[in-house]
Amino acid sequence: MLIYIFRRLLVALSVMLTVAVVSFMLLHLSGDLATAIAGPESSAADVEKIRVQYGLDRPIVEQFFDWLGAAARLDFGRSFYFQNTVMELVGERLPITLKLGGVALLLAVAVAIPLGVLAALYRDTWIDRLALMVAVVGQAMPTFWFALTLVLLFAVGLKWLPVAGNTSWQHFVLPAVALGYYAMPAMMRLTRAGMLDVLGADYIRTARAKGLSRSRVVFKHALRNAIIPVVALAAVELGFMLGGSVVIESVYSMQGLGQLAWDSIARNDYPVVQAVVLIIAVFYIALTFLADVLNAALDPRMRTR
Repeated sequence: MLIYIFRRLLVALSVMLTVAVVSFMLLHLSGDLATAIAGPESSAADVEKIRVQYGLDRPIVEQFFDWLGAAARLDFGRSFYFQNTVMELVGERLPITLKLGGVALLLAVAVAIPLGVLAALYRDTWIDRLALMVAVVGQAMPTFWFALTLVLLFAVGLKWLPVAGNTSWQHFVLPAVALGYYAMPAMMRLTRAGMLDVLGADYIRTARAKGLSRSRVVFKHALRNAIIPVVALAAVELGFMLGGSVVIESVYSMQGLGQLAWDSIARNDYPVVQAVVLIIAVFYIALTFLADVLNAALDPRMRTR
């Protein structure tokens, strides 16, 4: 197990370094950052002054290693627009995004797993077809369109919930539903497929032949093995939700990390953009790593892959 964890850790660190290189290079190759910071009305002297002030006149490799060393110490510099340190901004916004992603994932799991189990138990019945239709609709609808529909129905029309903001738990209901519905279909389909495979296995037939109750066979023997791939998928979906929160936070005017990234891109605030990209990538890689380790603990055969 320790060898498996060490191998996965090396892979995670390699991916993290690749993300850091790609995000740094893409941002610096997207145009002249000194001109973008100075603004279109600035003179050549002003642009050159900013280039020297922020070290943009140095070789790009030197700039990268300086940035990487500082990032390893959680020093991402200061925001050009907000004038705070980047870590202060991230510290204020990250809890909102994590709370939104966590609630959305809980909602998705709470709906997807029971629905997947029911669809497998009642295969080719109206329950199965209804579950698949819910999944197809969830995959087909654009997230922003569903989010706006929820606003029109429950906030503007029925006035049950607030339209925008993040100051109370009510503000998180609609964004979490919109984000959770985006993640639910894949988990439901995987649970259904896993249950169908497991329910046809020999050890399930043996358990039934012993006279065990249906609920004991399903929940103790079948679901435990069928749910293993869903664990990994849930971690990946949480990573996607943290990245995809840019759209949802914009729709609901939530002051989370996604909204910070959106504002920073619009204002050419590249220290913040680099930090947000790297932090979201680190979360995504860490969640994938934890899911792999958990899967290996549940299924020892995975340790040899």
